[in-house]
Amino acid sequence: MIWRNIASNFLTLAIVLLLALAGAIAWGKHQFSGPGPSEVAQCVQIAPGASLNAVSQQLAAQGAVSSAYIFRAGADYLDKSRDLKFGSYLVEPNASMNDIVNVITAGGPSTCGTQVILLVGVRGNNVLLRDMNPETGAFEEMARFDPASGDEPEAIAAAQQKPDARMRITVAEGVTSWQIAEALKQVDFLSGDIDDVPAEGSLAPDTYAVEKGAGRVELLAEMAARQSVILEQAWEERPFGLPYETPEEALIMASIVEKETGLAQERAQVASVFVNRLEEGMRLQTDPTVIYGVTEGRSVLNRGLRRSELNQRTAYNTYQIDGLPPTPIANPGREAIRAALNPADTDFLFFVADGSGGHAFARTLDEHNANVARWREIEAQRGQETNTPVQDGG
Repeated sequence: MIWRNIASNFLTLAIVLLLALAGAIAWGKHQFSGPGPSEVAQCVQIAPGASLNAVSQQLAAQGAVSSAYIFRAGADYLDKSRDLKFGSYLVEPNASMNDIVNVITAGGPSTCGTQVILLVGVRGNNVLLRDMNPETGAFEEMARFDPASGDEPEAIAAAQQKPDARMRITVAEGVTSWQIAEALKQVDFLSGDIDDVPAEGSLAPDTYAVEKGAGRVELLAEMAARQSVILEQAWEERPFGLPYETPEEALIMASIVEKETGLAQERAQVASVFVNRLEEGMRLQTDPTVIYGVTEGRSVLNRGLRRSELNQRTAYNTYQIDGLPPTPIANPGREAIRAALNPADTDFLFFVADGSGGHAFARTLDEHNANVARWREIEAQRGQETNTPVQDGG
């Protein structure tokens, strides 16, 4: 009888323990899969070679998870404890532990944390330091400087030393190859010498993620490879009958379109003007090509063209030569290339600035002269001296 009672009590205890264990497991699963404790976005940084234990403790300290132990147990159960990927990852508010495990083991580009960005622009360059505000989930500018000045802020210098800092190069459309090469020389998070400036037009304006110490020559090669793919694809998809014999000629036209207008909606119309002029046997008469002949793509003119420069015959003076100049005059972006190879169907032969940031297009010289007169009136009202040629293509 005594043994029967002992067995009965043991069985009861075992059942209670099993029920408690089942309840604990169910609670743990709910904690692992349910909404997390953080009411704001979190930037989770995974250091190279970090262990799951260290990461779980870090997440608990940040308030991203309620229990380091449950986080580790869940990651082990999913067989992802060895799949941590180095980087900085944005975790949404109230993300579950399961969501966080998936984010930090999937890999891919970092989505938050410190960014040091070289902005390569037509009129100058800037190095920008950005960091994510966890409360808003948005990147905020922390510091900025002109690398040509050499006065690097301490915040940017310190950021470059952080193991999780991400470096980016952003190249604007219309920048010349010389400007890009010079800009890459101005930042010390890249390495290696640039002996030769790449061919004009051969580099794709885009954003490039780089590791600290990445080679400048290798980066230029990546830019060239991207541009080659963009041009090849656009060339293959071009309509029949365009006045280009080679992809290089289309690239030259794209660079002119890029420099003539900053309005996306105008690119195809501007391209149509120059295509129509080529088909009519007219000279292109576009200022940006003349400017390139003066500056060789190594500076910004910052003034109007002189009459002597417009009258001087050079390989890039499209007021004096027939057809296209010998090379591109800048690095055109994808959309300018697309416009050059897919011009609008118009019979426009002229255009001139209209005072709104865009252009007035014309079919005849009389229409164009009227548009030029209106533009000269606008310039006069603004107190600007005009050098706009009467038959200016742009």
